Amino acid sequence: MRFSLLEPLPPSLAAPLAALRQQLAALDQVVVAYSGGVDSALVAALAVEQRGAAALAITGVSPALAPHLRQEASVQAGWLRIRHQEIATAELADPAYASNPEERCYACKRELHRLLAPIAAAAGSATVLDGVNADDLGDHRPGIRAAREFGVRSPLAEVGLDKAGVRQLSRALGLPWWDKPAQPCLASRFPYGEPITAERLQRVAAAEAWLLAAGWPQLRVRSQGQTARIELPADQLDRALRLWADPTPRGELVAAFLELGFTAVGVDLEGLVSGKLNRELAAQRALGFRASPLP
Repeated sequence: MRFSLLEPLPPSLAAPLAALRQQLAALDQVVVAYSGGVDSALVAALAVEQRGAAALAITGVSPALAPHLRQEASVQAGWLRIRHQEIATAELADPAYASNPEERCYACKRELHRLLAPIAAAAGSATVLDGVNADDLGDHRPGIRAAREFGVRSPLAEVGLDKAGVRQLSRALGLPWWDKPAQPCLASRFPYGEPITAERLQRVAAAEAWLLAAGWPQLRVRSQGQTARIELPADQLDRALRLWADPTPRGELVAAFLELGFTAVGVDLEGLVSGKLNRELAAQRALGFRASPLP
C-alpha cells in the first residue's frame, strides 16, 4: 500500500515527505501514539504505508477524550487499514493531573507512555512515534518532555513539518480529514489550578456535543468554575450573536447548558484561540504565582 500524491508538492514539502518515508522504512516495528488528530493520523498513514502489519496505532481512552473523537479515531484507523487498539488510561487518579497544575500535560503523557512502553516491548522493541509537529516545539507542551523521557520519537518535528505543512501534505496524500479542526483534550478547557474530575470533563463534552449537533463544527466550551464560555472562530461570531439575540434559540442554548449543571453561559467575543488559557501562565508568573505545583 502506498499513498499516491493527488496534487504536486513544492520542494519544501516533497523533501520532508521523502525523509519521513525513509525514516519509517528503516524501522522494524512501530507503535503510533494515535489520537485521530491530523498530525498523528499522518504519522499513522505513513507508518502503515511503510511498515504494513508491523505498524500499530494505539489510542488512549479516558474521560478527557470526547466520545465523538474516539469514534472518529476508530473510523480513520479503519480507513487507513492500520491495526488499531484502544487502551484505558488513568491520569485522573494522579493528583499531578487532577489538580490541574501547569505541568498537567506532563502527567497525562507520562501515563500514556507508561502504558505504551510494555506494548512496544512486547511487539519486538517497537519504536513509539507521536504526532508532535515543529510548531508544537514553540508552545507550552510539557507532554513533550514526558515523551522524550520514554524515548518516543516525533518524526514530523524531526523533518521540520509545521501544522500548515501537515495539513497540506495530508491533503496531497488524499487523507479526507486533512482540514479537521484541532481538538486538544477536554482537560484544556479548564484554567490551570481548577480541579479536573470525570464529571466536569463529561459536562464539557456534553456541552460541546450539543453545539456540534446545532451546527457549530469548530468550537471550545471553556469551563471556569460553574460558568461555560463558548469560543467560536472569529468569522462565525457575527452569525452566532445574531442567532442568540433571538430569545428562542438563546433560550434553548441556556436551558441546555443549565440542565448540564452550568450556572451561567457566555460567548467569548475574541473568538476561538487555541491555547488561550496558556496566557494565564505568563500573568501568573509575572505575579510570582504558580498554579497547583506538580507533586
